This record gives sequence, structure tokens and C-alpha cells, in this order.
Amino acid sequence: MQKTAFIAIKCNYLINNIKSCKYLQYFAVISDVFRIYLTLAQPMLKEERHQFILNEVGIHNRILLTDIADQLNVSVDTIRRDIKELHSAKQLKKVHGGAVSLGFNNYNPTGKKIYSLENKSQIAEKALGLIKDGQVILLSGGTTNLEIARKLPPKMRLTCFTPSLPIAVQLLGKDNIEVIFIGGRLSKDSQITVGGSAINMLSEIKVDICFLGTNSIHPIEGLTEFDWEIVQMKKAMIHSSRKVVSPCISEKIGSLQRYKICGVEEVDVMITELEPWDVKLDAFKDLNIQIL
Repeated sequence: MQKTAFIAIKCNYLINNIKSCKYLQYFAVISDVFRIYLTLAQPMLKEERHQFILNEVGIHNRILLTDIADQLNVSVDTIRRDIKELHSAKQLKKVHGGAVSLGFNNYNPTGKKIYSLENKSQIAEKALGLIKDGQVILLSGGTTNLEIARKLPPKMRLTCFTPSLPIAVQLLGKDNIEVIFIGGRLSKDSQITVGGSAINMLSEIKVDICFLGTNSIHPIEGLTEFDWEIVQMKKAMIHSSRKVVSPCISEKIGSLQRYKICGVEEVDVMITELEPWDVKLDAFKDLNIQIL
């Protein structure tokens, strides 16, 4: 997405929301617009670029060189050098065309490398309240879903489908949970299976609840991703589920990626670390979606 288009959509959304904001909300909305303006108005120092890159890879788990270069209005070569330096400093993992977070690229994360772990742990606790003994659930990839898998009570009887290798490994230690791995070609970057075989398998099941790992969520644009193959997997997961739950940290709210997965109306429940009445969630409250 071009930087100007991203700014236009973000600012338009924020400005429209001002009409429904109470006075106490004005400062948060205006400061967000001002922050975007500053990003456009002046180039970042290298240290600032590094911090921006680390924040983005922490929030979204994966980033693309071209997207970051567009957002910061610098060359792709500049971002490539930045990522190479951060990789050498062991602050992220460089992959073809971008980078992934260290926590995302780890079989059994210790916790300290997972971005916003405390918030993801709160989300996982809320998610457990939706799961009942004997259900069939589907966990996509991502560190928030990994935290849900880690917190599932050992005595709870469940059948869990997942295309995520780290989640499957995490669940192996829970004797009462039957783990069914959705096979296919394994993406080394995201560590989930993709492709026709995985999508065909998803088309043959109908689970009670799908916890759909969320990269970006926007009240108007819906759920988006920057990896086309993962988009196809997530579309198939939605169609194979009776209830779709979007667990996401609040920093992902309002963000956009290249490819659309679905509209917000296809999500039944949205879980963040915030209280349901938090002003950051106001834009979703009239969209027929349960907020936890």
C-alpha cells in the first residue's frame, strides 16, 4: 500500500470518529493524526527507524521491506540495511523480503521474546471463557493463539485442529486434547501450513470455534494480511467454522495490510486486552460484533 493511501485512510477514519468522540477522547484522536503528520513531515534518524521496525515486527510478527520503506518514505535498500543490522544484533530474524519477530519464529518461546506478552496473556484468559468441554476448535497461527494453546486447561477434553507447527507442539503435552494437524506445505516464515492440501482439509470440517490469528483489523476495511497464501488459509478457516473469534492486541486496531480476508461482519467475537467499553473500541460497537 502506498504511504499516501495509508495516511489518507487512517486520517479519514480518525477524523470521522471525532464526530462521535466525547471531549476526553479528542486528545487521543488528535495526537494520532499529529503523529502521522510528523512521520510524513520529517525523515527519521536511523535509531528511530530501527525502533519503528521493531515495533511493527512486534505488533504484526512479520513485515515486508517494501511496506516499511513506503511508510517511512525511504528506499528499500535503506530498510534492508536496517533489518540486516537488527538481525545481526539478534533483535529480529531477517527473511526473504522482510523480517519476522524472534518470538514468532521460535518453536517454544520462553516468553521474553514475545511482543506484548502480558496483553496477549490477558486475551488468552478471556478466550478460555468461550471454550467448553468436548468442543472442536480451530487455532490458526500467531503468538496470541500460541498463548491460548498454552493456557488451555490440561483436564479439558477438546479436539483441536491447527495448521500451526508451534501450536501443535505446544498442545502435545495436554493428554486430554486430541490434536489434528492440518497438513500441507509448511511456510518457514509463518510456521503454518499453506496451499491446496491444507485448504482441502479445512473444507471437510466444521468446527465449533475458530480463533483466527489477526494481523490487522479495521472497522471499515475488515481483517487484512500481507501474505496471499495465508489470506486463502484464513478464508478457508472462516468457512469451516460456526463461530469466528478475532483475538488481537489493541495496537493492531485500525491497521491495514495489502490483502483482505473478510469484513468485520464475518467475525462473531473480538477479544482485546482492553475493557469492552474502552473508547478505542467505539468504532466496532455498532457492527454487530461481541467485544470482550
